[in-house]
Amino acid sequence: MNSANQGGRGMGMGRGGGRGRMGGNKTGGIGGNCICPQCGHRQTHKQGVPCTTIKCPQCATMLIRE
Repeated sequence: MNSANQGGRGMGMGRGGGRGRMGGNKTGGIGGNCICPQCGHRQTHKQGVPCTTIKCPQCATMLIRE
């Protein structure tokens, strides 16, 4: 029953290894901040609104997730 070509014998984490979205070490969701890479402005991240869709109120650069 344990042949070499049979998969699914790991820890149950699947192929992604449980590392979050896009293979990174953080997941999306509640909490955290959006930060401007240009001027350093920070604001609280709002669930359901990607930071990359928000413009910095100080310099109009698109924010990124901290």
